[in-house]
Amino acid sequence: MTVDINTVGVVGLGTMGAGIAEVFARSGLTVVAVEATADLAAAGRGRIEKSLGRARDRGRLDAADYDATLGRLTFTDRRNDLAAADLVIEAVPERLDLKTSLFDELDGICPAGTVFATNTSSLPVTKLAAATNRPARVVGMHFFNPAPVMKLVEVVHTVLTDAAVVDAVRDLATTCGKTPVVVRDRAGFVANALLFGYLNDAARMAETGRRTVDVIDRSVVEATGFPMGPLTLMDLIGLDVCVEVLEVMYDETRDRRYAPAPLLKRLVMAGHLGRKSGRGYYTYDGGTATPAVDVPLLNRTAVPEREQPGWVVETLVYPHLDDAVRMLDDNYASREDIDTAMRLGCGYPRGPFALLDELRPTKVADALDRLGYPCSPLLRQL
Repeated sequence: MTVDINTVGVVGLGTMGAGIAEVFARSGLTVVAVEATADLAAAGRGRIEKSLGRARDRGRLDAADYDATLGRLTFTDRRNDLAAADLVIEAVPERLDLKTSLFDELDGICPAGTVFATNTSSLPVTKLAAATNRPARVVGMHFFNPAPVMKLVEVVHTVLTDAAVVDAVRDLATTCGKTPVVVRDRAGFVANALLFGYLNDAARMAETGRRTVDVIDRSVVEATGFPMGPLTLMDLIGLDVCVEVLEVMYDETRDRRYAPAPLLKRLVMAGHLGRKSGRGYYTYDGGTATPAVDVPLLNRTAVPEREQPGWVVETLVYPHLDDAVRMLDDNYASREDIDTAMRLGCGYPRGPFALLDELRPTKVADALDRLGYPCSPLLRQL
C-alpha cells in the first residue's frame, strides 16, 4: 500500500503550528491551516506572513516564492475544511484530553485514508492512536521550534502504525528539507528523553547551592561547546513547559531523575516561567540576563571545592552521555540517530557519542564511579 500526501491540514496556529504550516507550504504542498476562531486564524496568518517576510528581506525567498507560498495556504476556522487533506497534523496545547477530542472529531470529518499526525513532544502517541477509528494511520511527527529553521523531525510509530504510513511521513519530512529520525513510541522520544534528565539534574544542582546558576551554565558551555547552559535553556523553553514534560516522563518511567526538582516547581508556582515572564533562573531586563536564584550554602563541609575544575561537567554532562549509551543499549535508537537528534534538535555542536569519543569512555566511566553514579554496562564495555 502506498500513501500519497499532497494536501495537508494543520490544526493550531500558535508559534509551532504556524511554523509547521509554513514548512509545508514552502515545500510545495497545499495547506489548510485551521484555528478555533476567525481571529485566531488571522493571527496565525500574520505569524506566517511575518516569518516569510523576514526570509524575503534576508534574500532567502524571492518575491515570487513569497506569493506562491501564501497562495498555497488556506486559513479557516472550520474543521470541516480538512475533509480533503491527505494528512492532518495537530499542534494544539500539550493536553491529552484536548488532542484525543480533536482526533475524535476529525475521525468524523476526514476519509478513512487520511493520516493523523501529532506534534506532541512527550505524550504517548499510542494513546492518541487507540482513541481513533484509524490507529494504523496515526503517527508522531515532532517538529522542533522554530519549525522553519530546525532540521530535525522525530517520526514516531506505535505498535499499531502501518509501515507504509511511517515511510510516507518520513519521506514527507525529507521532502520538506528536514532530517527525519524514526523511533518507537516512548516518553520523550530521543531528544527530550536525553535532554530533560540533564536539565533536571542542573535544576537540582542549583537548588542545593553547590554551584551558582551562572557557574553551572558557564562550566557546561566552556567544556562542551553547547549553545547555552542548562538553566539558560530551561528559561528559554519555559519552566512551566519543563515541569510538564518532566512529569510526563516521570509518570511513564518512574525514574526519579525525571521528578521535577522542588525549586523548579516552586518557581513555576510563583509565575517565574523564564524568558516569557521576564524571570526564571535569570531575570531579563533590557536583554541582559542576571542570575535570579541564589541558594545560601549551609553545609560547606559536604561541598566540593568551588574551584575544583570539571566537577559541574562530571556531575551533569557525564550522566547525560551515559543516558545516550543506555538508549543505544536499549536498542531504541542507533548511535547515528542519537547524535543526529541532539545536533539538529538541540543545537549540540556534536552528538553525545562524538563527545564521548572525544572525552574517552574510560574517563567518563571512572568519573561516574567516583561520583557514585551507576553507569551503564555498555559504557563499561566501550
